[in-house]
Amino acid sequence: MATIYHLVTLMLFCFIQLSFSELVQEQPLVLKYHNGPLLKGKITVNLIWYGKFTPIQRSIIVDFINSLNSDKATMVPSTSSWWKITKKYKGGSSTLAVGKQTLLENYPLGKFLKNPHLRALASKFNGVDTINVILTSKDVAVEGFCMRCGTHGSTRVGRGPVRGTYIWVGNSETQCPGQCAWPFHQPIYGPQTPPLVAPNGDVGVDGMIINLATLLGNTVTNPFNNGYFQGPANAPLEAVSACTGMFGSGSYPGYPGKVLVEKSTGASYNANGINGRKYLLPAMWDPQTSTCKTLM
Repeated sequence: MATIYHLVTLMLFCFIQLSFSELVQEQPLVLKYHNGPLLKGKITVNLIWYGKFTPIQRSIIVDFINSLNSDKATMVPSTSSWWKITKKYKGGSSTLAVGKQTLLENYPLGKFLKNPHLRALASKFNGVDTINVILTSKDVAVEGFCMRCGTHGSTRVGRGPVRGTYIWVGNSETQCPGQCAWPFHQPIYGPQTPPLVAPNGDVGVDGMIINLATLLGNTVTNPFNNGYFQGPANAPLEAVSACTGMFGSGSYPGYPGKVLVEKSTGASYNANGINGRKYLLPAMWDPQTSTCKTLM
């Protein structure tokens, strides 16, 4: 009986080891270009703040967007060096700049938003070379929040064929932080390793930065579902979503990889921005090497 027990235990151990090695083994990753237009050149990022955000929370996100193309973010590794990976995609560089901002603190569409609400909010600003970003506060529920954490899409500008792009990202401090604010919160599934300390001291907003970075990278490289992606167009793996969960070298599911730690606060980060900001940014697919590239 003991012999069978030990044999089963050994077989289970070997299976786990084999599965783990297969899991962490890097597989070839190719994002096919589907010949559609990309967002290149100067792009205005308009911000729609839906719900209540503090001035500090807003400044963390504004500083992040302005850091992406700023020469002031000189400390290595930097947010701008991360964004430069998008330059390797067809068409050259994408230069982002914060444009108009509107505060909707009175919840004009209520505290539960569906997809048509997001498109309606995105239409507040019209423009061709623009990305309208809808940011919802922690007390606003959004359809499918826990399944996606954020999304991007396009809307028609006027009655013509021209389309503008939009992004939605929600604050997940109290909604699905295990999915949408990881690794600053323990995950819902998998190894329950201690969460990392958020670099700006705000689990919800630092989680938003990860999802916003993901969606900005995805939007400029696949704005209209005919750019760079792998898999079906209605559920694509895109420039950054193809590298989910990777923040530093040696990452594997449940482990974000090797990142930097601020000695005074214990906060984890891998990118320096403007105004002394620090951020944790996900890996992005590099079309020159066909691999997910991290800053660390």
